[in-house]
Amino acid sequence: MRRYVKPLSLTFRQLEKEHALAILNWRYTSPYDYYNFDADTVQEDLRYLLDVKNAFCAILNLQGELEGYCSFGSDAQVPGGDYSAEALDIGMGIRPDLVGQGRGKQYAQAVARYGVKQYRAQQLRVTIAEFNKRAQRVWEQLGFEQVEKFIKIGSGEKFVVMACASVDSWFYIYCCND
Repeated sequence: MRRYVKPLSLTFRQLEKEHALAILNWRYTSPYDYYNFDADTVQEDLRYLLDVKNAFCAILNLQGELEGYCSFGSDAQVPGGDYSAEALDIGMGIRPDLVGQGRGKQYAQAVARYGVKQYRAQQLRVTIAEFNKRAQRVWEQLGFEQVEKFIKIGSGEKFVVMACASVDSWFYIYCCND
């Protein structure tokens, strides 16, 4: 049986330039350095993060401090995966100094909750690098199940796709008990 965990008090808003610049400078330690942005493509990455069609949001704590970011839709998809089933794709990154503190489930819960409310999603889906077992465990704790493994086109990197089969029951368990 899944245990309800009260979500963190977070707010979401469209990513602004100051947020994007901070995110571009975040540095994760190995093996999560895979998620570091490339210093040689800062301007291109900045434009991408700020493009409204990519649906990036800042995740802010109650003091307005940036704790992470998320995206919804095609940005969260990886070339080579099968995204033919209707679902809201979720991408998420948490500030490096907050990673590994046991709050991943609460961040993921808050992001998924926001996505369900904002986009009226009936299905949720995440794509995660196969090596990132920590992220896979977080989403499993929220009732997501692996539905696919694939190799990213052009890179040989392995990814897994996880989906939540019933948003209605998920939403009740994780969003209506606070």
